[in-house]
Amino acid sequence: MKPASYATLLSTVAALGGLLFGYDTAVIAGAIGFLRDYFGLNAAETGFAASSALLGCIIGAGTAGTLSDRFGRKRALLLSALLFTVSAIWSAIPDNLIEFNVARIIGGVGVGMASMLSPLYIAEISPPEIRGRLVSFNQFAIVSGILLVYFVNYSIAGMGTESWNTTTGWRWMFGSEALPAVLFMLTLLTIPESPRWLVKQGESERAEAILMRLSSPERAAGDVRAIKDAIAHEASSVRELFKPGLRRAMLLGMGLAILQQITGINVFMYYAPEIFKSLGSGTDVALLQTVIVGACNVLFTLVAIRTVDKLGRKPLMIIGAGGMAVSLIGLGWAAYIGTTAAWVLVFILGYIACFALSLGPVVWVVLSEIFPTRLRGRAMAIAVLLLWTSNFVVSQTFPMIDEDPGLISMFHHAFPFWLYALFCVITIIVVAVFVPETKGRTLEEIERSWTRRKETPEQSS
Repeated sequence: MKPASYATLLSTVAALGGLLFGYDTAVIAGAIGFLRDYFGLNAAETGFAASSALLGCIIGAGTAGTLSDRFGRKRALLLSALLFTVSAIWSAIPDNLIEFNVARIIGGVGVGMASMLSPLYIAEISPPEIRGRLVSFNQFAIVSGILLVYFVNYSIAGMGTESWNTTTGWRWMFGSEALPAVLFMLTLLTIPESPRWLVKQGESERAEAILMRLSSPERAAGDVRAIKDAIAHEASSVRELFKPGLRRAMLLGMGLAILQQITGINVFMYYAPEIFKSLGSGTDVALLQTVIVGACNVLFTLVAIRTVDKLGRKPLMIIGAGGMAVSLIGLGWAAYIGTTAAWVLVFILGYIACFALSLGPVVWVVLSEIFPTRLRGRAMAIAVLLLWTSNFVVSQTFPMIDEDPGLISMFHHAFPFWLYALFCVITIIVVAVFVPETKGRTLEEIERSWTRRKETPEQSS
């Protein structure tokens, strides 16, 4: 098998974690309305039912780095697959809301781990010239998981009446995740450990054998030497990430992780059917429109995969964030004037397309690239922990903000969309000023650039 094909195969297996990430987090979109009716939830309880898994994501992201640095990327991914399976089964059979939320939190731990480990593993096995594309596979898997579960939700909802869905349909929605979770677990058994992690453990021969399948014998030997050199110049304490040189990389990673979420994407991923219902659609039509949103997400993620190693990381993020801001302003205006016209869907799809083209895949690419080898697991864990915390805050507060009587009287449901648009503008500024261009550079070259410049302004290539 050619090196590029082998790297693609390994990336595809690891990206199944991304598929489950998307599936697990978006399954709530089709079920939340039925859950609300079944358990009789108020706005705060509805928000927590939708976002409880995100608490687990925070835990998973916070522990995945330490676990993967100690036990390896592969073993940690296997643990996440097991958690997905347990959660899928348990969340389908709860007797009360507490059991449901606990089951969702367990699944969230798996999501949090996979959200960090899948792009990390892919970045560590990818040749530099195709790394952006391969890491973007993970985002493609995420949006494919979202689209897949939207189809599953739509199909299940069509199997019975509104009453049946309220009592039973939502259980099938959550239980359906067990199938891809088991598939992920089985395929993980077939892939090797990350060669960069093996070098860190002193297993250079095993690492070189894997790298030879990913490139050539000469390049593999050079890669092992470069990895050893990078590790030799790193300290083992995570505090080193906040010292001059690497501090800028750490702060940048944290900032991008937060901005990816507070620009509002998961409001549409988790509440899309409810948003469409508020615009006048029935349950069946709302779920179908949500499938269209998922298809748009997949289509433009493919565009990002084809362009991220050509145009670069910065241009995609700036263009995408600008389009997101325009779309959110339009959605806010539609909410303000109270229209349910068909053109509102155009703004929703425009927002989804721009996110899928930019912040969706590219932030994960950058996070997987900018941290040093020895501390990459823990550094990504910090960034991803903040990402999931931001996701939880946005998902928990959206129903509360959207239904707040004071804000409704002032802004007619427009406030959340305009707030997220403001964060899109902030994202443009941060990317333009602080993000370096990393396309075509090895992970070791990127690492050396931080320590060499010692907090001086970074010039994009």
